[in-house]
Amino acid sequence: METQVREAGLLPIRKWALSERPREKLLVRGPRALSDAELLAVLIGSGVPGCSAVELARALLNDFGSLRELFAAQRSRWRRKGMGPARYATVQAAVELGRRLLQEDLRAGQPLTTPQATHRFLLAQLRDRPYEVFCCLYLDIRHRLIAFEELFRGTVDCAQVHPREVLRQALAHNAAAVIVAHNHPSGGIEPSPADDAITCRLRDGLALMDVRVVDHIIVGGSRCYSFAEHGLL
Repeated sequence: METQVREAGLLPIRKWALSERPREKLLVRGPRALSDAELLAVLIGSGVPGCSAVELARALLNDFGSLRELFAAQRSRWRRKGMGPARYATVQAAVELGRRLLQEDLRAGQPLTTPQATHRFLLAQLRDRPYEVFCCLYLDIRHRLIAFEELFRGTVDCAQVHPREVLRQALAHNAAAVIVAHNHPSGGIEPSPADDAITCRLRDGLALMDVRVVDHIIVGGSRCYSFAEHGLL
C-alpha cells in the first residue's frame, strides 16, 4: 500500500525509504542511477500539495515531451504549468552550467580537429535558440579553442552579420583560424544564398590578415551542415 501511495505522489519524499529518495540515491549510487524524473526532482527541490517532486517532474516531462523541450521552453510555458521563477531559474542555471562545462573542456586544450567535436559543441550552444544567432569560435594555430562568442543576434529569419566585426574580434584574440556558425530556428540546415555570400566575404576578408575560416556550420534542430564538408570552403 505504501508503495502505491508513494508512486501516486501522495506520500512526501521525506517519508520514503532512504534508498528511494532521489537525493540520497544520488549520493549513494551516483547520478547515473537516477531516472530523468528523479534528476529533475533533485533540481526542483520539492513538490506541491498532493504531488511529490518526482511525480511533478514526471508530469513536466510528459507535458513537454522531452528533456530538450522542457529545458528550451520559455518561462511563460513553465508558469502555465504552475512552476515559479525560482524553479525555472534553477533548471536554467543547471543547463547553462552544462554548456559552460563543455566549453571549458575545449579551452583546456582539446583541439577541434574533427567535425564531430565541433558539431557537438555547437549543437549544445545553438540548437534550441528561438532566434537566429551568429557566433564565432576563435582558434589558435593548433585549432584549440581560444574563445567562443555570440556576435550577432537576429529574428527568426536572419541575423545581420558584419565581417569587419568578425575580423576585429579575430585580431583581438590573436586567432590563427575561426569557425563561424549560425542556427536556423526553423530546423532546416540548407544554406541560403545569403549564407553562401557571407561565407565568401568572411573567407576572403580574413585571409587578407592570415586568418583562416576553417568552416561555416549551420545548426538546425539536431543536425548540422558544414560548408567545409560540402567542399564550399
